[in-house]
Amino acid sequence: MKVPLLDVKAQNAPLRSAILAAIERIVDGGAFILGPEVEAFERELAAAVGTRRAVGLSSGTDALLVALMALGVGPGDEVVTTPYSFYATVGCIARLGARPVFADIDPASFNLNPAAAAAACGSKTRALIPVHLFGRPASLPRVAVPSVEDAAQAIAACKVTGIASCLSFFPSKNLGAMGDGGALLTDDDAFADRVAVLRAHGSKPKYVHHFVGGNFRLDALQAAILRVKLGRLAEWTAARRANADRYRALFATTTGIPSELALPLDVPGHIYNQFVIRAPLRDRLREHLTGSGIGTEIYYPLALHLQPCFAHLGYKPGAFPHAEAATRETLALPIYAELSEAQQAFVVEQIATFYRQRS
Repeated sequence: MKVPLLDVKAQNAPLRSAILAAIERIVDGGAFILGPEVEAFERELAAAVGTRRAVGLSSGTDALLVALMALGVGPGDEVVTTPYSFYATVGCIARLGARPVFADIDPASFNLNPAAAAAACGSKTRALIPVHLFGRPASLPRVAVPSVEDAAQAIAACKVTGIASCLSFFPSKNLGAMGDGGALLTDDDAFADRVAVLRAHGSKPKYVHHFVGGNFRLDALQAAILRVKLGRLAEWTAARRANADRYRALFATTTGIPSELALPLDVPGHIYNQFVIRAPLRDRLREHLTGSGIGTEIYYPLALHLQPCFAHLGYKPGAFPHAEAATRETLALPIYAELSEAQQAFVVEQIATFYRQRS
């Protein structure tokens, strides 16, 4: 049996006719950058996730970047965030000349530890970037600076509580485009308006540039595809949650699973963009699963404070032990909505087989 980490073909196949019709509508209409299709998607997205405004952007990375730009973050500023996330969370800080300041994670949730984040804030702190990692809502610290929530893996997992929440529509996400795409969610009209200007080179009206912005616009083609898929988001999320529950039941009733293997805890709102376990002998387990035809992934193998490009920040191994332990012990299993019960049973049985062979 083959079990891929993600099967986008299985997700897109039932929507093929509707997606092709949406693409044809864009081709015939001739409006490819922003325009009415993007505006419609922004309205529908805001309504679907329960926020006042949504601004379509070119990627989740650019959503984080433009949010910090709209806050005026720049050289001399500090932004507090987690060392356990995708690179873009920190890359957007560095690109503006600001200094990333890290705080360790909560080992149970993998999200930023609120107390550690609050303690890391100082007189130069301009913003906080908490990450709702793997689809689990993060507990946000009470701090005096704006929070830009990295919700790239957590669409509709929680309400926007900071100044903005940033989404990614990378194809592997719960709501995936057929290419890059992103959005910024906010309940602040003035902030949304500023971001909308910044995404188009800071110009309004055309050729009058009030700010130094960038080219962060969402393509109409991606917006049209996302409009088709948005209507299935709740269904797909429910299926992922059901698959997570099934994994827990299978692990609980399968002999040979070591007690040290830890499953993700279920909490309200968790959308399971990934199903990440802590596993003894993680790397050898992954080799066994790969050999059995099961796709897995390591999110993430090297903590951000130890990345070569951030060596100048001066962090050393051991600075954030919980984040560093997560990089050594975690493994993501298939969790996509179309995953069958038989496939999940095969995954769990192969994990049990690996550990039985070593007992």
